[in-house]
Amino acid sequence: MKSFAAISALTVLTVVTAKPTVTEREAPIKARSVPAVEVSGNAFYANGARFFIRGIDYQPGGSSENVDPLADTTICGRDIPKFKDLGVNTIRVYSVDNSKDHKECMQMLADAGIYLVADVNNPKYSINRADPHPSYNAVYLQSVFATVEEFAKYDNTLAFFSGNEVIHDEANTTLTAPYVKAVTRDIKNYMASRGLRHVPVGYSAADVADNRMQSAQYFNCGSDDARSDFFAFNDYSWCSSNFKESGWDVKVKNFTDYGIPIFLSEYGCNTNVRDFGEIQALMSSEMTSVYSGGMMYEYSMEANKYGIVQIDGNNVEELKEYGNFKNALSKYPAPTGDAGAAKTSHAAASCPTSDSVWMADPTKIPTMPEAAEKYMTAGAGEGPGLKGDGSQTAGDSASDGDTTGGVPSPTSSGGKSTGSSNAAAGMTFGGPIEKAPLAIAGLAAMFTMFGAFLL
Repeated sequence: MKSFAAISALTVLTVVTAKPTVTEREAPIKARSVPAVEVSGNAFYANGARFFIRGIDYQPGGSSENVDPLADTTICGRDIPKFKDLGVNTIRVYSVDNSKDHKECMQMLADAGIYLVADVNNPKYSINRADPHPSYNAVYLQSVFATVEEFAKYDNTLAFFSGNEVIHDEANTTLTAPYVKAVTRDIKNYMASRGLRHVPVGYSAADVADNRMQSAQYFNCGSDDARSDFFAFNDYSWCSSNFKESGWDVKVKNFTDYGIPIFLSEYGCNTNVRDFGEIQALMSSEMTSVYSGGMMYEYSMEANKYGIVQIDGNNVEELKEYGNFKNALSKYPAPTGDAGAAKTSHAAASCPTSDSVWMADPTKIPTMPEAAEKYMTAGAGEGPGLKGDGSQTAGDSASDGDTTGGVPSPTSSGGKSTGSSNAAAGMTFGGPIEKAPLAIAGLAAMFTMFGAFLL
């Protein structure tokens, strides 16, 4: 590892001599309407008060259209008044264009008291579930870091998702887990190295019974620099039922003392007309000691028929379930106080062991590609946006044998869950933990100052 750091340092010396154009650090854009949200214990807090996510998933046009609604004031300006009318405090956007400016839409959201949870991936720049190794490369990470650089400066960016349903209901998809964990580590190290506000980073999982708990355990095991700050999953099991019939009571029990915040990144079974009784449960004492709310899927009516509004150009028609969702949010407000939240956080006791269901090696996650190290100091530069050439076959991935996982040898089995997958609606883009990125970043900074002094 010393030789790797030395090579990186030599690279930095060359860069200093060449005087490249680097990404300028922008001062945080203080959205005066809202305070930044932070993780404490197993919950979120804003200005010392517990924060519950009472949100909606937002991607008008769906994944096929792949348009960033926060880069166009015509789109966000049309929909933000509806979000305010509904009473949501958070939206999730699955595809954001990191080549565009988002100041106006983000300020409009902040003025409405609304936060953003942003996916760092999109259909062209993501981990390939079918073949993850080559898709984890410097081209991909440049896009990820450009997204982080753009959105970390807004106080109303609540969280980043490092992946969405990458692990699914085929056992071999669990082999992607180390790559998603590596992305989580890389984002956290990038924010630290670049002096950005630490925005919480976590994973949005499919609600697959065979690997749900292994996924949760895996993303919360090991050292802090690769552990997720929270865990979220997409849940469609509440279908005209109640807290117990849906199995939510069992999930609360399973996640009790999990150690970090949990919330639903998607919910809202649509097999019948929805009255959104999920909100009553999410805001009740049955769940608030463990869960921090959730986001309903979804705002606009798309091909899968989950929307609560019909969009036609600049016209937005409120459908019946719009009123149902608005009424449920009004009827079941967020509780006051800490609502049973744990005061301290902790890692999982062990990582899930490899078996026929969970195939990921608990001891390894890949080293960041060497070509991506430069972004830690120089910044990611301009992002490729949503129309770039893509990254999944760009190459330069770390060696399969490289380990930076920091995941200790487990002492107990993860165990196999039973039951079927409830995943239905949302979009899917397909030794000790390595602290080299941060160490190299510090070394690079030293050489940068030395080079500047010589000049």
